[in-house]
Amino acid sequence: MRTEEKLNMTMLFDFYEMTMSNGYFQNGYKDRITYFDVFFRRVPDKGGFAIAAGLEQLIDYIENLHFSQEDIDYLRGRNLFSEEFLQYLADFRFTGDIYAVPEGTPVFPKEPLVVVRAPAIEAQLIETFTLLTINHQSLIATKANRIVRAAKGRTVLEFGSRRAQGADAAIIGARAAYIGGCNGTACTISDQIYGVPAGGTMAHAWVQMFDTEYEAFETYCRTYPTNATLLVDTYNTLKSGVPNAIRAFNEVLKPLGIRKCGIRLDSGDIAYLSRKARQMLDEAGWESCEISVSNSLDEHLIQDLLQQDAKINMFGVGERLITASSEPVFGGVYKLVAVEKDGEVVPKIKVSENVEKITVPHFKKLYRFYGNDTGKAIADYMTVYDETVDDSDTLEIFDPQATWKRKNVYDFTAKELLVPIFLQGKLVYNKPTLKEIQQYCREQVETLWDEVKRFDNPHSYYVDLSPKLWQIQQDLLRSKNG
Repeated sequence: MRTEEKLNMTMLFDFYEMTMSNGYFQNGYKDRITYFDVFFRRVPDKGGFAIAAGLEQLIDYIENLHFSQEDIDYLRGRNLFSEEFLQYLADFRFTGDIYAVPEGTPVFPKEPLVVVRAPAIEAQLIETFTLLTINHQSLIATKANRIVRAAKGRTVLEFGSRRAQGADAAIIGARAAYIGGCNGTACTISDQIYGVPAGGTMAHAWVQMFDTEYEAFETYCRTYPTNATLLVDTYNTLKSGVPNAIRAFNEVLKPLGIRKCGIRLDSGDIAYLSRKARQMLDEAGWESCEISVSNSLDEHLIQDLLQQDAKINMFGVGERLITASSEPVFGGVYKLVAVEKDGEVVPKIKVSENVEKITVPHFKKLYRFYGNDTGKAIADYMTVYDETVDDSDTLEIFDPQATWKRKNVYDFTAKELLVPIFLQGKLVYNKPTLKEIQQYCREQVETLWDEVKRFDNPHSYYVDLSPKLWQIQQDLLRSKNG
């Protein structure tokens, strides 16, 4: 996006972040080094994994953090904050460290997707935007990946701009959908800003604009002979739409030697219509003509269509993708896991009667173990920051909730998933291109076993704690319950 068009997002925070920050400032906690984790507790749609996304927007946000004079004047007008604190904000910039898993990484509950190590005020003020961008894009990337996997290699395009919850959701949502595996989008500005390939042909209005359906098709083929995909369900798909499309292809494209073309179905019994249309096209010699479909699709409908032997080359998926309507909240949270005191990292824990909400304390590393024989992901493993994993030897891992469930891991490679993004406020991460992120996502999803990728009742992937980290968690739980 052009620099002059950027909106300063610094004030996009929940108001309590400002009241807490002023409190830290007033009570001597301004420079206390804190550690916060961004993680989620449950995979959307009861899936086996999620896809991490949104890091690039977090980077842009951190690099542009600053309070304008207008911001300071607004805060002063609330009559809540000390003048010394407002002066501190006038010179505010982020000076801490941020670690994150790369965009496109398959991730699992309780794992840190982002780790923030920073002075208390800095870490607190970035909470809302960090969660907003990671939650939204991870949600859409995860949904897109489910839809793309359901399509079994067929083209999937994101068609949801007009039903997205706001302009930013449409633009950024198309980016996230591309990370998840979509081939492109209908949203032109997402192509302009992020390079998500945009495309499209016609709506029903084009067909209705002309006196006859054939005239509409013939005119379109003459205007766009190399990009002729005709919408054939405006009136009667099989009696007029497909026959008129074939006639236009024969009379306009065939003399030009063009065989690449398509039709689109947007209503009716898609499975039946696609089979009949395929038969009609093939009998007319247009085996090369591709059939695309749209109309409130999702991964389950796509699966059903393919099980019914629908003849479809491309799916245009709109509202159920861009809004993730089956489960429209990702549920990522931002929790304090440690502070520094006299140079020592002191772990912190949140305790709850709801076991799911008990946090994993401390400044941590996150490893993924890959089998050397298969290349498949075996388990994820969280350790304290000062631990290392020796993957040259056998390692016993165990279920943190049911410790008697144990497994020996051997002949494996351990890879750290969290990489440094900012160190002492300076960007140290080389941002990959969007195409590279999509390719990385595709490769990493392939490392998961099919059992983890099932839509229904997927296998629970192992996310375990090192004995040292598990013991720290148990000691803190006992101390808080004592």
